[in-house]
Amino acid sequence: MDSTKESSKIPIPVTESKASKTASSPVVVAVAKKPAQRPLVARWKRGLGIFDFILRICAIVAALAAATAMGTTNQQLPFFTQFFQFKADYNDLPAFTFFVIANATAGAYLVLSLPFSILCIVRPHMIGARLMLLIAVPLITAAASAAASIIYLAHNGNSNANWAAICQQFDDFCQRVTGAVVASFITAVIFMVLVVVSAVALRRN
Repeated sequence: MDSTKESSKIPIPVTESKASKTASSPVVVAVAKKPAQRPLVARWKRGLGIFDFILRICAIVAALAAATAMGTTNQQLPFFTQFFQFKADYNDLPAFTFFVIANATAGAYLVLSLPFSILCIVRPHMIGARLMLLIAVPLITAAASAAASIIYLAHNGNSNANWAAICQQFDDFCQRVTGAVVASFITAVIFMVLVVVSAVALRRN
């Protein structure tokens, strides 16, 4: 009896299994970070930003050339009478005045937007610097169209309204204003290309 009691009191070592050790140990889950941007897409956006900057430079040259050519255009015929002096000036027509203001405004906007264009090369997801183009496009297009209609009348006249063509007499004046309108339409086309480039850049964000 005593031997049975003593044998029951003998401690039995208990070993922990590997499964229990594994369950009690902390589990570390590694979460892979999503890459910020693929290299190919980043290079594509940067290329669009550089192309946007070059187009803005070209548009500045065209817009300011159009405004300067129109704003400095005047011609006075060498003959005059006692009561009449034959002279043509852009100030005589409101459409030409609007043309100068619109192209000068567009040129000033483009100059001020150059830092934002450089910033768009670094941060292509910026939207505000690109949306301003939507205001400049109709402004330039309206000014160029209004001036083109006046130049058409100056070249061809209108017999129904008894408006005579004046470009045969004021040939230098007509040549300068025609060149200014061509430069303005070039500016409008560049603005449209800028809108497309901006839309593509924002689409790929």
